Amino acid sequence: MEEQAGQQNNSIPSPARGPSRDNRRSESFEKSFTKLEETVRRLEAGQLTLDEATKLFEEGMRLARRCNELLTTTELKVSRLQSQFAEQMSLVPGDSEYEDDIPEEEDD
Repeated sequence: MEEQAGQQNNSIPSPARGPSRDNRRSESFEKSFTKLEETVRRLEAGQLTLDEATKLFEEGMRLARRCNELLTTTELKVSRLQSQFAEQMSLVPGDSEYEDDIPEEEDD
């Protein structure tokens, strides 16, 4: 019975370790990049155990991926906005202010 009670305790969810996936998704590029820079500084400084260095490297790779995702997403948004703007500009009829400057052809 004691063994079963111990197993029941193991089935209780443990508190989440570290930031939740949702919190990591909402981190800004600047915050993630700052964390990445600090991680790189700590790795370059040395004086870490192999285990500590490995964990920091893994964290650095996660942060680098996150920064890359954010940059790619932003680049895509900017490209879409530029395309939409270009499309809107091509749909705008000629500007009457400049149409007066175009000489009309005379019929002879």
